[in-house]
Amino acid sequence: MIDFINSNKVIREIADITRSSGYEAYLVGGYVRDLLLGKKTLEIDISVIGDALSFAELIGNHFGKKLSAVYKNFGTALLQIGEYRIEFASARRESYSKTSRKPKVTPSGLEDDLSRRDFTINTLAVSLKDQNNEVIDLYGGLNDIYKKIIRTPLDPYVTFSDDPLRMMRACRFVAQLEFRIESNTMQAIKEMKKRLNPDEKVVSQERITDEFMKILASSRPSTGLLALFKSGLLEIIFPELHNLEGTEQRKEHHHKDVFYHTLQVVDNIAAKSDNIWLRFAALMHDIAKPATKKYIEGTGWTFHGHEELGAKWQKKIFTRMKLPFDKLNYVEKLIRLHLRPIALAEENVTDSAIRRLVFEAGDALDDLLILCRADITSKDPAKVKKYLDNFDKVERRIQEVEERDRIRNFQSPVKGDEIMKICGISPGKKVGILKKKIEEAILEGDIPNDYEAALRYLYKIKDQVL
Repeated sequence: MIDFINSNKVIREIADITRSSGYEAYLVGGYVRDLLLGKKTLEIDISVIGDALSFAELIGNHFGKKLSAVYKNFGTALLQIGEYRIEFASARRESYSKTSRKPKVTPSGLEDDLSRRDFTINTLAVSLKDQNNEVIDLYGGLNDIYKKIIRTPLDPYVTFSDDPLRMMRACRFVAQLEFRIESNTMQAIKEMKKRLNPDEKVVSQERITDEFMKILASSRPSTGLLALFKSGLLEIIFPELHNLEGTEQRKEHHHKDVFYHTLQVVDNIAAKSDNIWLRFAALMHDIAKPATKKYIEGTGWTFHGHEELGAKWQKKIFTRMKLPFDKLNYVEKLIRLHLRPIALAEENVTDSAIRRLVFEAGDALDDLLILCRADITSKDPAKVKKYLDNFDKVERRIQEVEERDRIRNFQSPVKGDEIMKICGISPGKKVGILKKKIEEAILEGDIPNDYEAALRYLYKIKDQVL
């Protein structure tokens, strides 16, 4: 039996206060679920029969902490104790209108409080007063955890009508817990998916995007993304991604279907990096293939320019999904450059081409190389080995050029102020032209990347420009 009460010192002390103060309080939801699954969690939910706010104050005073937030209308308070984030909530019944996911709240008992939760695996409770560690399971949550099933405690049509975001949460739990959505629950999602349409204005884009990014942050994002696709939600929340399915491509080092290839690339990245924006770039790297698809006799399907178009689409996608614009340039760059490294595997590729890639990638170079390796998804081991061997060569050449020429993030060794002084000109277009010519000469290998060589080159070319 799992010792919920003594699972950590904070809960043990809260249980002591519960018993001595006469309050009736329960550990509920994700904390109970995750302990049963052997997962560590730092978020603790406590349901209180009666006044949760006064109980939260009592606990806060015991630990010498002030409440982080209080929501009187919902009878909810937050308290941070060390690494634990604790939410206290008065047991309640909720009712919803069709146009809002904000409930009307009335006090109630434990059964009503558990029934309002999203899924049976989150309806489990353990009394802090009795301390017998018995799991209260009114809706079959223990069996669903055992069977790895995501199911609503009430009629799924009611549960999802009350709060449509729960449909996204179902897919997120698929990814985070590696569970599957029960058939009736899945059918309800399919039939109610339009409740997440932005035009409905029931769920904010920010909340939808937050759930989507949690799926992307999971250890194997493809499971949640596939659940979004099969449920029909992906078509509503991310149509560009949904439209990848059914787009065939030449096999080469990829899966045949662009959608399933993309899922594999994202999983490959997830196995190597927790960088959520590298994962997002992987999700987007072939996003414009359906729009650029063309069949050429003797060659097969081609997607010329998909990398450039996909990069251009990102501003629209970031805007619609309310993603942070400080990540836009990074994602655009990775999409725009993702074909370049493998093209450098040819024997006759010049050092100039290598220098230009290093220069254009800048700080994103290492992530670009991770993306390119992840992009090799063929099921043919011989093809995978061939492409990986070629990629090893590319990485060695990049390293050699980078160590020799110091190109990454470089700028003209001769700065603008000095160019103006030497040439006797004021700030303007000609200063930029001269700087660009010096940088181009370095990238082409005409001059080394050092100050003296760049200065000599400036004196050599300045009269041509001026």
